[in-house]
Amino acid sequence: RMSTVAQNTQDHSKRRVAYYYDSNIGNYYYGQGHVMKPHRIRMTHHLLLNYGVYRDLEVYRPFPASYDEMSRFHSEEYMAFLKTATPDNLKGYNKQMLKFNVGEDCPLFDGLYEFCQLSSGGSLAAAVKMNKQKADIAINWMGGLHHAKKSEASGFCYTNDIVLGILELLKYHKRVLYVDIDVHHGDGVEEAFYTTDRVMCVSFHKYGEFFPGTGDLKDIGAGKGRYYSLNVPLRDGVTDDSYQSIFKPVMTKVMERFQPSAVVLQCGADSLNGDRLGPFNLTLRGHGECVSFFRSYNIPLMMLGGGGYTPRNVARCWTYETALAVNREIPDELPYNDYFEYFGPNYRLHIDPSQATNDNTAEYLKKVQENVIANLEKLTFAPSVQMQPIPDDAIKCLNDTTLLQDMSNPDARLHPSIMDGVTQDQGEYYDGETEGDDRRNEHNAKRAAETEGENDAAKRARTD
Repeated sequence: RMSTVAQNTQDHSKRRVAYYYDSNIGNYYYGQGHVMKPHRIRMTHHLLLNYGVYRDLEVYRPFPASYDEMSRFHSEEYMAFLKTATPDNLKGYNKQMLKFNVGEDCPLFDGLYEFCQLSSGGSLAAAVKMNKQKADIAINWMGGLHHAKKSEASGFCYTNDIVLGILELLKYHKRVLYVDIDVHHGDGVEEAFYTTDRVMCVSFHKYGEFFPGTGDLKDIGAGKGRYYSLNVPLRDGVTDDSYQSIFKPVMTKVMERFQPSAVVLQCGADSLNGDRLGPFNLTLRGHGECVSFFRSYNIPLMMLGGGGYTPRNVARCWTYETALAVNREIPDELPYNDYFEYFGPNYRLHIDPSQATNDNTAEYLKKVQENVIANLEKLTFAPSVQMQPIPDDAIKCLNDTTLLQDMSNPDARLHPSIMDGVTQDQGEYYDGETEGDDRRNEHNAKRAAETEGENDAAKRARTD
């Protein structure tokens, strides 16, 4: 009997986890000396492969987001600029570059528009997958670019995949909770939903003479969205314990008052100790505790990337958090992988906190917590939403996939609505072999035939 109970608890903790990744993402390059390195996403992917975590994931390559899909939040004029401006023709776009804040922090690099399509495509696909109830957790480490505004690039972000993903979730979910644990304030997302009570934005970040300068305790939303923006300003050197001492009580209260039916968690890894830009002192365990917290609620969860400027630690962090999502323990000793030398000198998964001073005193955290909780008390208890017809999905899914397959162009990649049905089963993932590709065996067969032919020829030569 005991074993049945154990079995049930185990089944209960198993989640269907969809993971979105495009192997091209690591090729985009912001330019020499720029701290944002998309390569860190490829490093994460390789760690996941070599740890074997991919066996518990449904791995998808997202469909790039279209111009129209990205224009659901961004202005047409801004999207047209991103699509047409390139490093070769930027001389003709001086005025617009100034207008759209593209240049210094947000350089115009080769393939910028495709980069935006992949990042946004991953979050849109993740949202559709959750809406269709085909996954409990959806992960897109290519996303989480929370500073992008409607018509402006900001803080290394050009298109706001998070806003696009949340807009998609709102077609099926009455209330969506957005939580941001990046070291920077999630200003782009907060701004987008500042006046609505259907999305609650909660951001834990460094505040005070720090980019982007927003995210004061007093910023609580406006109009209908008053009290639906929550900011938890923190100071330098915050440790795992002091972070969780405020994160858990605040988020428990939020879950109770707001009762979201889906959660979007931006897991920016620049809040870890040793980040090139962030002054916090978190370890993977303190950061990952936030993932475990939401996973325990058993409601649809989207996990996104974000900041993180020490690539080896970003890869460690997101690998660890993917393992938490599938409820799998992975050893501290890193497996050999293509980027093994990046993880020296100790080649371990976990990082140690530094001796930095923690400027977040118990009194300070208590005061912040009291303020935040006081605002939460003023919330309308789980606001209701007027019924309305559900709009079309961003990624059109025809129910009759056989029809779609018949109509499809044999030279073009099939739509995700079809490809989602043909994902590789656990344990069928080999490096260098795509599904249904039997090259190795063909090659061997051909070689065997050649050898037989040679042998016959040799025999004939002897008899002659």
